[in-house]
Formats: sequence, structure tokens, C-alpha cells
Amino acid sequence: MVKNKKVENRVFDFIAPIYGLFYDYQKRHYSAVLDGMQDRLDLSTYNNIIDIGCGTGALCSVLNQRGFVITGVDPAQKMLNIGMNKQENKAIEFIQASALERLPFEDKTFDVSIASYVAHGLKGYERKIMYAEMSRITNHLVIIYDYNGNRSILTNIIEWLEGGDYFNFIREIKSELKEHFLDFYVIDVGIRAALYICRV
Repeated sequence: MVKNKKVENRVFDFIAPIYGLFYDYQKRHYSAVLDGMQDRLDLSTYNNIIDIGCGTGALCSVLNQRGFVITGVDPAQKMLNIGMNKQENKAIEFIQASALERLPFEDKTFDVSIASYVAHGLKGYERKIMYAEMSRITNHLVIIYDYNGNRSILTNIIEWLEGGDYFNFIREIKSELKEHFLDFYVIDVGIRAALYICRV
């Protein structure tokens, strides 16, 4: 498992410049998602948020510009470097770390933790590790932003080629969340995307 993850991290380091090209697009997308869910999820009562698997930091940047204290973690250092090198992100703390290992934070450090399009790429046992670790470091809400059950043929093909666990993720997400959190609800934020809002 460790060897495979090291290989995967090298892959993400290699493709980081490509992800960087979509940074501004991702920021616009995340801003639209946050604007669209304001009447169903009010984050304004919270202060600090951690973004698990933050990649180039686009979501971190959007949240930071909305007044939150943000920490972004990702195992791929070159992904983090893209976010760190942007002037707008100087107030964000970026840390190289993986939620599949113990994160370098005390219990209940953050009000909210978010993982955006991370869970579907993990194996079932890895998702459980991530959920448990997010629950440990979070005081109020864990938010999984990922696919819903409305799959497209293109998504099926891409996910099959990537070798992730997308198909099991869709089938098992609700039962997995019931195992790890007090309760949860789902907000569809697009044709094929949802926010899974979990209370710890």
C-alpha cells in the first residue's frame, strides 16, 4: 500500500503543472458552489477549516477570501507549491501530509474539514481511514464533496482507467458515513456532484 501511494504521489507531482492550469477555473467553480448552497449550509458560524487533499489550493483560496482561517494538506508537494506560490494565498498554511496516516494536528483542531473529490479515488478501507482521521481532527462538520449517483459514461470510463474505487464509492458512501459520523445529509450541487455534510 505504501509503495503504491508513493507512486501515486509521484504521479500527482508530475501532473501538478497541468492541474495548475485549471486553478482559476476551479476557483470560479468552488465560488459558485459555495454561493449556491448558502441557504442550505451556513458556514459563517465557523472559523477554521482544513482542506484534505487540497491539491493546488483553489478551494483553500476561495475559503480564505471569504474570511476563514484555512489549512490545506496534500501528499503531493508540487501540488502544494502551486498554491503556496500565489500571492493571494500567503495567509494559508499548506502542509504536506496524508489523511491515510495520522495528520499532524491535535484532536478537534478544526471547526470544519472538507475533502473535495478525494474519497472516490480511494479504496474502501482507505476511505474509512480518512473518515476516521477527519472525524478526529474536526469539532463540528466533515464535508465530503464528490460524485453523486448520476454517473456519465465518460466518468465511468475515466474512473475505470484511473483505477480508483468510484463504483464502490457510489454504492457504499451512505453506509460508510453512517459508520463514522453521528448523522449526515446530502446536498446535490450539480448534475453529478454532491456535498455529504456529516456531523461529528
